[in-house]
Amino acid sequence: MSKVGLVLGGGGITGAAYQMAALMAIELATGWDPNDAEVVVGISSGSFVASLVRNEALNLDSLVRPFDNREDVTERIRSHVFIKGPSINVGKWVRHGIVPGVRRPGLTLFLGSPARYHAGGIADWVTTHIGSDAALSWPDRPTAIVAHDLRSRRRTVFGTDAAPEVGIADAVAASSAIPLIFRPYPLGDRLYVDGGVSSGTHADLVLGSPEPLDLVLVMAPLAAKVPRMRARFHEKMLDRVGARALADEIELIKSDWPDCDVMTLSPSPSVQNASRPNPMDASRSVPTFTRTLVSMKRTLAQPDIWERLDHHLVADQKPRQVASR
Repeated sequence: MSKVGLVLGGGGITGAAYQMAALMAIELATGWDPNDAEVVVGISSGSFVASLVRNEALNLDSLVRPFDNREDVTERIRSHVFIKGPSINVGKWVRHGIVPGVRRPGLTLFLGSPARYHAGGIADWVTTHIGSDAALSWPDRPTAIVAHDLRSRRRTVFGTDAAPEVGIADAVAASSAIPLIFRPYPLGDRLYVDGGVSSGTHADLVLGSPEPLDLVLVMAPLAAKVPRMRARFHEKMLDRVGARALADEIELIKSDWPDCDVMTLSPSPSVQNASRPNPMDASRSVPTFTRTLVSMKRTLAQPDIWERLDHHLVADQKPRQVASR
């Protein structure tokens, strides 16, 4: 069996639904358990999926419970994710966002900004899925959750020796604190925001593996290969920035590990249509999930994708067939 690294990128609520369905489809087709990955990297909503993967909690009940309808799922996600909390000191926004943003215009301007919601609800959401003991601890297998430290203005990779020791639920909340939607997430004397501020994937972190990997599988909800139909400005910008950062990261991986196979999966046009235009719209989670399951049949049937997955993920290496398109 090949040594595999799994990178789960940011993409909001619909991005998480896409990655959950895509991983389930891959497991059904190949028999490969995502938790068998040598290292898992999670960013923003991808960090939530990473917490499920590493705690064997990735299943249909992760999204839809028995007797649920779409409204039930939407309300449950909203009730966990969008929690109002105490306001943040505006002075921190001035110090961490406005001043640096004036010097270097861009997304930096919004770092540390006051917002309506508190990411503590996301930590609770993780806890409901994996249990309180697991939420307060860290997986035994290598797992990296990325957040952005407002004070140092650099990424913090929870799960490594260079980062503070926290439970995985807090790390996911810190990684998912999207500026303008969530207030910065406090841990100790630090404030953290979404790990996607600097990159939606951080795929280069797989290079921390003590041994070279044979396959790096990247799930990139916000680095679409195919232009989105009727895309709004923010959708085009996120895809463009995400694709550029990911290309640089893949170049780093290939430079260190020339023989490593890097595969990127991103939403098909049909999945994009199901999830657009707002990736934080909880009502789009079920349509995104179901559309992904359907689209993955076609994705996995593509020879350049199936042959590589078959080579790396199918344990017995016996020829398998995937339904033709």
